[in-house]
Amino acid sequence: MPYELYYWDGLQGRGEFVRLALEEAQAPYVDIARGADAPGQGESALIAVLNSKTEPYVPFAPPFLKDGDLIVSQTANILLYRGPKVGLSPENDLRYAVHGLQLTIADLVTEVHDTHHPIASGQYYEEQKAPAKARAADFLAHRMPKFLRYFERTLAQNPQGDRHLVGATLTYADLSMFQVIEGLHYAFPRASARFASHYPRLAALRKAVAARPNIAAYLASERRLPFNETGIFRHYPELDAPAH
Repeated sequence: MPYELYYWDGLQGRGEFVRLALEEAQAPYVDIARGADAPGQGESALIAVLNSKTEPYVPFAPPFLKDGDLIVSQTANILLYRGPKVGLSPENDLRYAVHGLQLTIADLVTEVHDTHHPIASGQYYEEQKAPAKARAADFLAHRMPKFLRYFERTLAQNPQGDRHLVGATLTYADLSMFQVIEGLHYAFPRASARFASHYPRLAALRKAVAARPNIAAYLASERRLPFNETGIFRHYPELDAPAH
């Protein structure tokens, strides 16, 4: 039985971190909200789960994954559940190191989101442009480098070598790090212009993940939606670093 992935249609969002893991593992799954013409699919099916009055442990928001009768919510929690089953996380205690990195990635993703919605998620970006510009400037000057230096150091200090964040083989944290780097390049191309020289290990990780056969096939497919201005990583030129 294929997994059922529930996330909003039309954007990558936080669901993309789960998709990358499923695609790399070649795990069969159905992207429920994208199947608008199929019975039991479409965004109405997603909303029905969120509004259920009988389903125990209803998720607060997508993404969530259905594995038979089990519903697993929250991106990092889904990956913690799925990782060991498909060889994307160690089965020993190092799985908690992977999970910790994924939670740190989630913190970074939240800060990226807040660059364009610093006041309220329920308001349009156009309603908070001035505070967004101030928030983005601080993020690019301080927060983004702090996070990226940490992940670069994590690669450098991995006892098994600097090709992966944890251990000697690919984990879902590597896939998620790839997604973050791709998103930062999309949202802040000027601020990311010298990324490879500042963070050579992260740049190498990005290149290696993109070259993996299953990931490369996914990136070239219609299943990989492009970044856009409804997702987490949004390109507003006025929020990027100044042009040099």
